[in-house]
Amino acid sequence: MKRVSVFGLAITGVAAARALAIRGIEVVLSDDAITDEHRHLARELGCTIVPVGTQSDIAAFLDGVDVLIPAPGVAPHHRVIVEALARGVSVRTEIDIAYEWEQQRSGGPRPILGVTGTDGKTTTTMITAALLRGGGRSVGEVGNTDLPFMAAIDQPFDAFVVECSSFRLQFTDTFRCDASVWLNLAADHLDWHGSLESYTEAKRRLWAYSRTSDIVIAPVGNEMILESARATPARCVTFGLDAGDYRVSSGTLVSPLGVICSVDELWRSLPHDITNSLAAAALVIESGLSAVGEVAAPLHVFESAHHRIELIGHFDGSAWYDDSKATSPHAALTAIRSFEHIVLIAGGRNKDLDLAQMATEPKRMVGVVAIGDDAEAIRRSFEGVCVVRDAMSMDEAVAIAHGMTKNGETVLLSPGCTSYDWYNNYNERGDDFQDKVRKYFARTESSS
Repeated sequence: MKRVSVFGLAITGVAAARALAIRGIEVVLSDDAITDEHRHLARELGCTIVPVGTQSDIAAFLDGVDVLIPAPGVAPHHRVIVEALARGVSVRTEIDIAYEWEQQRSGGPRPILGVTGTDGKTTTTMITAALLRGGGRSVGEVGNTDLPFMAAIDQPFDAFVVECSSFRLQFTDTFRCDASVWLNLAADHLDWHGSLESYTEAKRRLWAYSRTSDIVIAPVGNEMILESARATPARCVTFGLDAGDYRVSSGTLVSPLGVICSVDELWRSLPHDITNSLAAAALVIESGLSAVGEVAAPLHVFESAHHRIELIGHFDGSAWYDDSKATSPHAALTAIRSFEHIVLIAGGRNKDLDLAQMATEPKRMVGVVAIGDDAEAIRRSFEGVCVVRDAMSMDEAVAIAHGMTKNGETVLLSPGCTSYDWYNNYNERGDDFQDKVRKYFARTESSS
């Protein structure tokens, strides 16, 4: 690569630009909205920065470049990517280039583990890294995290765990992992990919360049993923709640190499917590990076990230949970199935997905509070299932949800939609929900 265009200058784009510039590669920068901060970055790195407001601007941005690196959020139908492909410019994501560089590392490449799936990627990535750290290894959690892979390979890590979103997998030409897991599959990001088929093909690229020395790990409950795994030249390992190489037997997590730990010893034991833990254990054990006896202690003390079925507290006899990270109906349904009787707060901005699947557990539903731009779609989905009330703010949603609880039902924020109507991201939404819950009950307690 001699000249590279980087489009989209948030965390990943900035990291890519810096990594390229350090290696003496000519870099051209752009973004849909160029800011003073972007211009400062260009001056700092000695790069050219070009607007893309017109077709001639895009042509100038792509002129003479070997590779375009788009930010993960830039969809394939964006006019910059469309033009790049029309010109024969290679479009690649940062994990692809970082992988290529790592293979050329003096002393040889370090182990790379990968995680993809519609739900559970972040948690499984975190568990995997925690298991490796429990064995004394320094680990880079990269990819769809706060640390892009391109920014991490110059750091003295012993191994990498790559969270592989479909966005990052879409434009890969060489990327592969020594061991990798595809957790699950459900419709998601159809506004970005255009179809479930395109989304699935992006996920399948996790294993596109597998070798006979690699390990691919698949869930026993998804035949399509299993078939994809078995079609690779790699060794296939399976996991599941009650079947697979890694499974639960008599209340104990087991592997082909022996007992991992009891379910009671896990950090948390909701069904998806167990399968995520099994998948992470399979990654580190099958790759040879951890022994079976080394994973029990880290699995016991692991702490998940915020906003993933996170207990806020018990108030007025009910448990309140923040699952703001659930930005798809499939993710929300996973949370819904974790509780017997719930009042659900759901809604936001939909991603062209079928929200009705959230209403497929009617016996669990006490009531729903619909929020955000697509509150009406939530209402239609739960029509005839349970009582649905609309809330125009998070304050109002908390108050309405409290009013719906009668017998200590769980209150769960699991939106099934993105946060880009009321908030900038799911973290901001979850933080606000937790704040509003605590303030609401502080007020009610002081007035009683």
